[in-house]
Amino acid sequence: MKLLLIGAGNMGGAMIKGLKEHDLTVVEQYPPKIEELKKLYRDLKVTDKMPSFDGYTVILAIKPQSLDSLKTKGEANALISILAGVEIKRLKNSIKAKHYVRAMPNIAALKQKAVISVCGDKEAKNDALNILSTIGKCFWLDSENELDIATGIGGSAPAWIALVAEALSDGAVKLGLKRDISYQYAAYLLEGVGEMLKEEHPAILKDKVSSPGGTTIAGLAKLEEGKVRDAFIKAMEACYKKTKEL
Repeated sequence: MKLLLIGAGNMGGAMIKGLKEHDLTVVEQYPPKIEELKKLYRDLKVTDKMPSFDGYTVILAIKPQSLDSLKTKGEANALISILAGVEIKRLKNSIKAKHYVRAMPNIAALKQKAVISVCGDKEAKNDALNILSTIGKCFWLDSENELDIATGIGGSAPAWIALVAEALSDGAVKLGLKRDISYQYAAYLLEGVGEMLKEEHPAILKDKVSSPGGTTIAGLAKLEEGKVRDAFIKAMEACYKKTKEL
């Protein structure tokens, strides 16, 4: 499978790390970025000229506002777009391809640990999942509306989780723990709990940690008093609404 990656910014650059062993060509317009890529990946094919899409599976990783100015020729075997807010209908009007797929990775792609929401033509499903799994865990969804819903839990939630980590650190610092240690606690806490949640229901994990009359349930009572659960649900709703507006 011949791959053509258009754009080598944060997400495009993350994909290069996983796809560098494939038959990959990268299209990048920014000269310093081209030089950087050539130094990092000696055998990588990088060009500032747009080739014909014929015979390629194209991965579109440019900024959404740049789509209308993109000049293309030929027909891609499949187009995989990671452009936020750009629907397949618009992609079809801009780029010719046999099949179309939308994907929404999150910032953890920089560590090959992204959560990636994917939807589109089922004919291109297997190839798309194989390509995108190089930067994380893929979830194939049935519709673009489901992808819009998943934008909150997949795309925006890293910022919310970072807020939780910061708040936990602030609480520890307030009580006397050093800041650098408290941040490390938060980071490894989230990593470990994430691994457990792959196999265990959140409510069961919560109940396992909460002993009768203990410290955990005392803290949970305060979180319920602060309507933390309600706030996260409303954050998901706000994110979905904004996605539809965009």
